[in-house]
Amino acid sequence: MAIDFTLAPEHEEIRKRIRTFIQGTVVPAMEDLKEGERDEYLRVIFHLRSLAKEEGLWLPHMPKEWGGMGLGHVELAMVQSEAAKTRIGPWVLNCQAPDEGNMHTLLHWATDEQKETYLRPLLDGRQMSCFAMTEPEVAGSDPTLIRTEAVQDGDEWIINGHKWFISNARRANFAILIARTEPDVPEGSRGANTAFLIDLPNPGWNDVREVETMHGSTGHSEIVIKDLRVPDSAILGGRGNGHRLGQYRLGPARLAHCMRWISQAETALDMMVDRALNRYSHGSLLAEKQGIQWLIADSAMELYQCKLMVLHAASKIDKGEDFRTEVSMAKHFVANSLNRIVDRAIQVHGALGYSTDTPLANMFQHARWARFADGADEIHQMRIAERTIAAYQATGSTNSATGGLPL
Repeated sequence: MAIDFTLAPEHEEIRKRIRTFIQGTVVPAMEDLKEGERDEYLRVIFHLRSLAKEEGLWLPHMPKEWGGMGLGHVELAMVQSEAAKTRIGPWVLNCQAPDEGNMHTLLHWATDEQKETYLRPLLDGRQMSCFAMTEPEVAGSDPTLIRTEAVQDGDEWIINGHKWFISNARRANFAILIARTEPDVPEGSRGANTAFLIDLPNPGWNDVREVETMHGSTGHSEIVIKDLRVPDSAILGGRGNGHRLGQYRLGPARLAHCMRWISQAETALDMMVDRALNRYSHGSLLAEKQGIQWLIADSAMELYQCKLMVLHAASKIDKGEDFRTEVSMAKHFVANSLNRIVDRAIQVHGALGYSTDTPLANMFQHARWARFADGADEIHQMRIAERTIAAYQATGSTNSATGGLPL
């Protein structure tokens, strides 16, 4: 079995165009903005989005028939990593979370009418969305425990519940909401939940607060849902399919996060090496000191592993193979590597790295979130172990649980 991640000439050309656009257009435009200029910030963002459309760099993850670039997941990896060199890069190309995952979900699960109502405006960049699943009262990593309840009332559903850490909720024009609709299904079992499309604002959708995190108020809302009514036509993907829909959405979405995290890790490593080459202490440059070299070497090796894991998992998605174990491994490993690499970069920068004079402090705050977003480390480890044990029990070998590679 040959594994070749060399980009086709046309995809290499796209990668170069995106790099040029991000570094030559997006980064300078954002650097010119002054702190607190909200109206000007939005004007610049929307201008950059219009330029991305003109350059043919819009919706890299969506099929051409829906106005996208039609890239597979391997090609998308290089797009996301280039775009994420700046925080707003994915947003400019309209491939940012949570909208990116919601686009995939709607494309696969929505009816034709729902696609025109909800998917089309997302693709055009006219609307934004959120995915409302996590709840404060139960473990976010186990959606079978969801307590938000939808009760049928004729041709309508009445929904009551409590959600939090709903990213993008305050900017969203609609939500994909996961609620329990099947009371006879035992708690902890799949098949109890259903996805609903909720138009926002809605009198039954009460935005309580924007949850303050260690990196500030960044759009993760707490929502109380009280007597929210939706028609039966608001069901997305069929009654009782909320768990399946959520898992379908999260697999590629987790890998897209990894693609962006790799870019951040590479930026941190670049900064680490640059600092080591330009900082003199105790008779030599930091780059000449073995202790610093080990930090650089460990980071380079981890980043190499991250890239290979993401590319291999992406190739399995593109081939239509079972990718769950590989994506779980990549998500766990890349998230933890990002934390370690940024931490090492801060150490090499000393007090400067701890300050906000470089982006490293902010990168470290965001990196810590990566270890529980879209599945906590421990949940991925549990699933990886379960599949490894199952592989051995079925075949007498763990090979299929470690990539199924010819080694």
